[in-house]
Amino acid sequence: MDDVHDMEADLLAMRRYARALARDDVDADDVVQDALLRAIERKATYQPDRSRTRWLLGIVHNVFVSGKRRQAAETRRNDRFAETLLSSVDPQQEDHMRLAEIAHGFATLPDAQRAVLHLTAIEGLGYQQAADILGIPIGTVMSRLSRARAALRDGNTEKGHPHLRLVGGQDDQ
Repeated sequence: MDDVHDMEADLLAMRRYARALARDDVDADDVVQDALLRAIERKATYQPDRSRTRWLLGIVHNVFVSGKRRQAAETRRNDRFAETLLSSVDPQQEDHMRLAEIAHGFATLPDAQRAVLHLTAIEGLGYQQAADILGIPIGTVMSRLSRARAALRDGNTEKGHPHLRLVGGQDDQ
């Protein structure tokens, strides 16, 4: 019974620490879940003569820091991707800033939405063609495309461009 109590105490400590780091309950729970998985995968590294709680809190810390590094790297990749989208645009062009905002918004879309939007709006493929390439149902293509367009529209409305209309794809009406 003490072992179960100790495990509950460890879990509570992990949650408290993750919440202090993440400052968000949902993100903290994700960190704890990932840390528990990592602890199970690496149980051979646990030394029974040392504190299990400290070992688990160290894993929580490492999972959190790794996640932050991943987020920073993704942000840098998104920014570089947005810059490459603008490389062919004349810097003197009147709408350069607006295009930069759209490119940045496109780069920061979730991968699944960005893929569908690229295939339909940039490559000009129809919904069924995009569905075939991605191996997903056509309804999923339409849903992702709708969410991607809404995200870009909403992002540009906040920046003072309320009339952004995104079209593309052979099935666009």
